[in-house]
Amino acid sequence: MKFPFDIRWPLVGLLGCSAALNVVFLINNSTQDTTESEELVAEFEAPVEEIVEEEPVALGKDWKVLHTEVHHSLSKTFHKTGIPNGVALSAVYSRLFMWDLDMRRDLLKGDKIEVVYRLSSDGLPEVAAARFHSKKRGKTYSAFKWQAPGDNFESYWSSDGIEAANRLKNSPLKDYEQVTSLLKDRPNHKGMDFKVPTGTKTVSPKSGVVTRVNFGNYKYNGGCVEVKFSDGVLAKWLHLDSASVKPGQKVSKGTVVGLTGNTGRSTAPHLHYQLDKGRRNIDPIDYHGTVRRSLPSTVMSDFLHHTAPYMNLLDQGNSVAGL
Repeated sequence: MKFPFDIRWPLVGLLGCSAALNVVFLINNSTQDTTESEELVAEFEAPVEEIVEEEPVALGKDWKVLHTEVHHSLSKTFHKTGIPNGVALSAVYSRLFMWDLDMRRDLLKGDKIEVVYRLSSDGLPEVAAARFHSKKRGKTYSAFKWQAPGDNFESYWSSDGIEAANRLKNSPLKDYEQVTSLLKDRPNHKGMDFKVPTGTKTVSPKSGVVTRVNFGNYKYNGGCVEVKFSDGVLAKWLHLDSASVKPGQKVSKGTVVGLTGNTGRSTAPHLHYQLDKGRRNIDPIDYHGTVRRSLPSTVMSDFLHHTAPYMNLLDQGNSVAGL
């Protein structure tokens, strides 16, 4: 069949257009695939948050660790180690565990003592961490010094975040550093001693009437206040820096009765809180009841980070810390 014109050139043109369209289509598909691929990468390869490891708490070379076993009384055991002021260190150590153990009756030969300590320039011991392995109880007790958020003072906490000491319910002090002595811890000691800075407000835990102010021998009692509660119990505050109430004054729960001090027979600022009924001493623990605090889970990581270097010293048994 014969065409009136040469058909080869139109065919060549059609083929050329078809090829051009295919190229454009392939380019578009390639571009779309690339874009979708990049979006998927962006979705599954999102920037990873950088984790910065905190530097461990640095300990000075003045911190030392003592590992020993009980052979005598606690004071003799510490004294036999030969460390300076060992008897004073034994007293500080004993206070850490006095809520769970009677260090005169519960000691057994072979009980293990571990303590991270240092001595101040005047020779007084400071304890950062301690453990006691009791054979009688079949348990290890621990105490690490740390200031919990919201507290005004450092206190001691076990490795699982439970406070080493109990606290009085409805206490005469809102906050304090430490209970240093319980009822009858020493001969003729008739109350509970709280370590607290001079000038701290102390309050009446219950309503009552002020019966005496600065009574007895100032040489021994120092500044003091006595309040009779409605149930007949007499509460006494000794070694005050000043009294804030007068005899005959009615007080309600929470009334400030004075400021703590270091007056009378006192070797350091503290409050002596005593309860009597007739001739009988009443233990503030039995009268008020106690509570034991636990650290919230939100601060446990901070606590463990702070105590880790001391824990390592206790575990390793080094004689001198130089971290």
